Amino acid sequence: MADLDLTRDVVDLTADVCDIASVSKHEQTLADAVEKALRALPHLRVDRDGNTVVARTDLGRDERVLLAGHLDTVPLTDPPNLPVRRVDGMLVGRGTTDMKGGVAVQLALAATVPEPSRDVTYVFYDCEEIEDEFNGLGRIARDHPDWLAADFAVLLEPTDGGIEGGCKGTLRVDVSTKGISAHSARPWNGHNAIHDAGEILQRLSAYEPATVTVDGLDYHEALNAVGISGGIAGNVIPDRCTVTVNYRFAPDKSGQEALAHVHTVFTGYDVSLGDLADGARPGLDKPAAQSFVAALDLPVTAKEGWTDVARFSTLGVPAVNFGPGDPNLAHTDDERCPEQQITDALTALRRWLNPA
Repeated sequence: MADLDLTRDVVDLTADVCDIASVSKHEQTLADAVEKALRALPHLRVDRDGNTVVARTDLGRDERVLLAGHLDTVPLTDPPNLPVRRVDGMLVGRGTTDMKGGVAVQLALAATVPEPSRDVTYVFYDCEEIEDEFNGLGRIARDHPDWLAADFAVLLEPTDGGIEGGCKGTLRVDVSTKGISAHSARPWNGHNAIHDAGEILQRLSAYEPATVTVDGLDYHEALNAVGISGGIAGNVIPDRCTVTVNYRFAPDKSGQEALAHVHTVFTGYDVSLGDLADGARPGLDKPAAQSFVAALDLPVTAKEGWTDVARFSTLGVPAVNFGPGDPNLAHTDDERCPEQQITDALTALRRWLNPA
């Protein structure tokens, strides 16, 4: 079993965590090390489900907050981009940005803040980088929702050191036209479904996406064609064409409300739902969120993508994203994270959990 020394400098600890390779579905070695290190801390209760480890204080505080981060990474490069390297103030290698810097910050807090001003739950989960059905946080939400009970949650995904509130929802639909097949030499015997798709594209081009303010943050919605397919051969008039459309919607509306809006945009067409994930309100009107923002003293922007904070929203827990690393560098071959951001994240969260 690998060992982790949670008292090490947080950048060194990040390197140690990164160097335990944990590609999705292969997190056991790292999960074992995390569990072993946390069980050595007498102030924490530790539970485990598969390769998800949950640790918590139980001090009877008036408020409970939750910090979460995923243990898995996307696959390594060839040759592998591990072990990590330290280059000009950057930690370089797989997982440094997404998101083992955040995981190391959680571990350091768990070890060095034994009596926080609010009770804390630390969640280290598996399989975030692959299909939703395997996501460890989703599994815990289904099987052990009490483990995730909290007044406020922070997901330590990379935010380049800033605070990003909530997240937008996303859905994908297929918008289809129907025609009549015929030989392309005699098109008058049929009806071209691809030609009819022009109206769908015109509606998309004319669509004016809204900017929606939720809890004081501006979320920019987007409705875009992301694929188009039709036709079976070079000499056949196509009898069907499908335009795949992605809608990124503000967290003021539910997924079903977003779907209803898309149906309105494409009235008269066959609209088939592909996938749907609700967004999450940041809950900045809640006292727990306000104290977090005040303690960190950083600007807050809207999370324009989708993250696992949405899972907390379904449980009634407001959540934000905050963690070291530039998300634009996640999954890249030269993934890297500024060492200072890791140190700063630890300092900021320690100030929040253990104010003077």
